[in-house]
Amino acid sequence: MYYQTKKVLILLFLHIFLVSVALSCMFPLVWMINASFKSEAEFRTDSGLKVAKGFNLENYKAAIFEGNLGYNFVNSVFYTFVTVTLIVVISSLAAFGFSRLHFPFKNVIFFMFLAAMAIPLPAGFVPVYILLNKLHLVNRTGYILAMTNMGLSLSIYLLKTFFDQLPHDLEDAARIDGCNRLQIWWNVALPLVAPALAVVIIFNALTVWNEFVLASLMFTEDKLMPLQVGLMEFYNRNIIQHTLLMASLTIAAVPIILLYLKMQKQIIKGLTAGAVVG
Repeated sequence: MYYQTKKVLILLFLHIFLVSVALSCMFPLVWMINASFKSEAEFRTDSGLKVAKGFNLENYKAAIFEGNLGYNFVNSVFYTFVTVTLIVVISSLAAFGFSRLHFPFKNVIFFMFLAAMAIPLPAGFVPVYILLNKLHLVNRTGYILAMTNMGLSLSIYLLKTFFDQLPHDLEDAARIDGCNRLQIWWNVALPLVAPALAVVIIFNALTVWNEFVLASLMFTEDKLMPLQVGLMEFYNRNIIQHTLLMASLTIAAVPIILLYLKMQKQIIKGLTAGAVVG
């Protein structure tokens, strides 16, 4: 009886602690979304603590159309989609090759990718900008190439870990059925590492979507700038319009949150499986 009571109390304390942490993390997001539906006068009277009287979309209209955040939003969606697609294709091919192929200096090349993970991303921004500027690849193409390169090391390492766990019997059976290596990669290997792919997608999408420093260096045309750079300029122009700023931040936050909610089951499977493998 004593041990059962102790176990119940521990679980109760643990759940209370986890719920409190979850609420503390969710409160700023809920407060921001709630404030975005208010007028500036309504916000100043209650500091955004009361529930909005209705779904007032004027702040969103002003941010998207008058603040030109709509163009920045579309740009960020494009950059994120193209970059993540390139990272998934290149890293999965490279990881499958490191896992299944035998070639000279394979371990040396793989450890070079691992060593790149130890270099802080901001440390490489200036050299990357100088290189791409000399190649006349600044703006859209250079930004996509730079962000793709920065997401490869971790993605290759994570996917190789999962590919190493796949039984060779599946590959042998596919080869007997007439599949070549690319067909084995596409039809056999990728579906089996879907949780790892989900982790790669959400981590890199979050990185590209929230990138600001490199985007500030790479883009010279306002119409090509991603959302984070546009948000900074929008903030500088509307620093006293609190509800307008809350609407703009909601526009930036909600898409990546929806992506995570859509893929959360696969992400949890990928993280827990990776922990077991590691």
